[in-house]
This record gives sequence, structure tokens and C-alpha cells, in this order.
Amino acid sequence: MNRNPLIPFALIAVLGIALMFFLSVKGLGDAEEMANKAEGGEEQADTASANPEEIYQKSCIGCHGGDYQGGAGPALKGVGDRLSQEEIADIVVNGKGNMPPGLVAQDQAPAMAEWLAGIK
Repeated sequence: MNRNPLIPFALIAVLGIALMFFLSVKGLGDAEEMANKAEGGEEQADTASANPEEIYQKSCIGCHGGDYQGGAGPALKGVGDRLSQEEIADIVVNGKGNMPPGLVAQDQAPAMAEWLAGIK
């Protein structure tokens, strides 16, 4: 009883092609989800009802530190003495320097600026 030596290779090829198609379809779904996040679909919904402290904990603490001491970003202690609330609101919405735009929703910017200006 002689077995064909090409059968294992053919099975591997068929499984590989099927896996490639599955991952391609999965990738299309993931790409749409990432595009929605990039447009602000899900992130904006998360921060729309959040208070400034919660927004800071989610988006800002990595660069500005847990005690507002700075790190990758500048220290936030006394930022209200250096900048007006309008300037702070503009920065948290539009970004500045290495800070990316869109971390805070436009409607949350005044509350966030007021909170940041009060940090001493």
C-alpha cells in the first residue's frame, strides 16, 4: 500500500489558504473599528460624561504624572498661573508640541481647563 507523498503538503496548503482568507476578513472588521476610534466615535463617547479628573486619569496621567509633576509632558502644577483658561482649553483640544490633539472633547474643554487652572 503506497501513499502519495504530496497529500500532507496539499492539506497544509489548503489549510493555509483558508486561514489566510479568514484573517483577511477579520482584518477588514478590525480596520473599520480602528477607523471609528480614530474619528473619535468610541473615545468621545467615553469622555463625554466624564469629569475632568477621570479624563486626566484616562488620557493625561501617562505624560504629566500622577502628582502633576510632569515627565514626558510638562508639569501641570501652576499651569493656571502661566496660561489663561482659554489657552488651556485650546491646548487640551488641539494639542501643542508633542501633545496630540483630540484627547479631550470640545464640550469638555472648558471644565477641563478650569480644573487644570486650579492645580497648585
